[in-house]
Amino acid sequence: MNEHADLILVDVEDRMGKAVESLRKEFATIRTGRANPALLDRIMIEYYGVPTPLKQISAISVVEGNQLYIKPFDKSSLKAIEQAIYASDLGLNPQNDGVGIRLILPHLTEETRRSLVKDVERIGEGSKVAVRNIRRDGNDQLKKAELTEDDEKGYLEDVQTLTDKYIKLIDEEIKIKSQEIMKI
Repeated sequence: MNEHADLILVDVEDRMGKAVESLRKEFATIRTGRANPALLDRIMIEYYGVPTPLKQISAISVVEGNQLYIKPFDKSSLKAIEQAIYASDLGLNPQNDGVGIRLILPHLTEETRRSLVKDVERIGEGSKVAVRNIRRDGNDQLKKAELTEDDEKGYLEDVQTLTDKYIKLIDEEIKIKSQEIMKI
C-alpha cells in the first residue's frame, strides 16, 4: 500500500462527505408543508451594525405544524427581524406581537410543490457535479503519485467506488426531500 495514495483517498472521501453534508444543509432551508426553524437559517439581521444570523439573536420554535415563532433575546431587534423576513425570498408575512414574530406558512399549492421539487433536483445535480469534480481531482492526484500500474488501477477503482457511493447518497437525499415536499 502507498501512504500518499491512501491520503489522497481519505481526502477524496472527506470532500465528498462534505458535499453531501452541504446538500443536506441547503435542503433544510427549502420549504415543505411543515414549519421548520432551518427555513430561517439564511436570514441575516443587521444587529448593532453587524450582519448576524437570525438564529444567533433569537429563539425560534415551531408553534403548530405550519407556524414558527421568533422570540428575539433583545426586543429592540424586532423591527430589523421583521424587515429581514420581508426582504427575504421566503414570501412570508411576519406578524409582530410586540414580544416576538409569528410566521404562518401557507399551504403549498401543487404548482409550488412541483417547482420546489425541480429546485431540489437542480441543487442535487449541482452536488453530483461537485462529487464528480472531486473524483477528477483525486484521479489526477493519483496519476501524478508515481504508482505502479496495478496500484494506480486499484486506487482509481477505489475513487470510482467512493463516487458511486456518494452519488447514490445524493440521489437518496433528493428522493427524500422531494417526497417531503409532495406530501400533503
